[in-house]
Amino acid sequence: QVQVVESGGGLVQAGGSLRLSCAASGTRVNTYALGWFRQAPGKERVFVAAIDWSGRKTYYADSVKDRFALSRDNGNNTVSLQMNSLKAEDTAVYYCAAGDTTAHLMDNRPLNDGGPGTRVTVSS
Repeated sequence: QVQVVESGGGLVQAGGSLRLSCAASGTRVNTYALGWFRQAPGKERVFVAAIDWSGRKTYYADSVKDRFALSRDNGNNTVSLQMNSLKAEDTAVYYCAAGDTTAHLMDNRPLNDGGPGTRVTVSS
């Protein structure tokens, strides 16, 4: 079982930046891939980014590639999502999740449903 708690959301103007953090806890956390999903109002939850257990490999949805950067600190069991050049369409609730592999996360098969999420609002 992996538990996660997200933080760092807020209101930002288009073109601005935010940094989201996820604190993970549980058994073997450092062996799991970690990632982010988001759910915009009235839409389904979609994959945003994932990082493998070692932190060496990252994967991004096309919509955020070259704007978002994912990193993890296995010493502190945290993963961070640096979001730059934010657009109005990035507005959503962002959820952190763990997965057996990055492929599982990219296929929307996380191990957990994510935490309470953190809301990001980008004003245009």
